Amino acid sequence: MTVQPVRLFGDPILRAKAAPVVDFDRELHKLVADLTDTMHDLGGAGLAAPQLGVGLRVFTYDVGDFSGHLVNPTFDVVGDAEQFGPEGCLSIPELRAECLRAMSVIARGFNMHGEPITIEGSDLLARCIQHETDHLDGVLFIDRLDKAARKEAMRFIRESEWFGANEAPPIMKANPLGLHGTGR
Repeated sequence: MTVQPVRLFGDPILRAKAAPVVDFDRELHKLVADLTDTMHDLGGAGLAAPQLGVGLRVFTYDVGDFSGHLVNPTFDVVGDAEQFGPEGCLSIPELRAECLRAMSVIARGFNMHGEPITIEGSDLLARCIQHETDHLDGVLFIDRLDKAARKEAMRFIRESEWFGANEAPPIMKANPLGLHGTGR
C-alpha cells in the first residue's frame, strides 16, 4: 500500500478505454489499496486506476459517509434531475469548472473479492461515480464542458506549471454525450 504518482492530462492512458478486471487476486487488492492511499493523500473524492497508469476498470471513492471501491462498474441514471456544479480532477491539478451531471445514479459492479455491489448515489456521490466511470472510458470531465468553458479550461491547462510534464501531446475529445454530459 503506497501513495503513487497521478498521471496528468496529456498522458495517453487517460484517453484509453480500460480493460475489465478478470482476476480478483492479490494484485487487484494492492491496486485498490494504492488507489485508496493516493486518493486520501491528495484529498480527492475519487481515483480511477488509469490515473495511476493501470488500464483496468477499477476506481475508489470517498464522499461524505460513503467510501469504497468499485470493480467493472456500470451505472444507470435515476430520474431526470440534473446537477450543475463545480468539478475537478486530480489529473488536472487546480482546475475546477461547472459541469452538468445526473443528480442520481445506481452503480453496479464488484468489490475486490469478486462479490457483487450496488451503490445508490445522489449529489456529490453521483457526480463522483459518473466522473470516475468516465475515466475508465477515456473521458475527462473537461470533455463534458460546453465549448466556451472547455476553451477556458484548455487555456488554464496550457498556462499551468505542470503542463507538458508528459512527453505525449494531449488528446482532446468532443463531448461524447452532448452538451449536458448525461446522455440526454
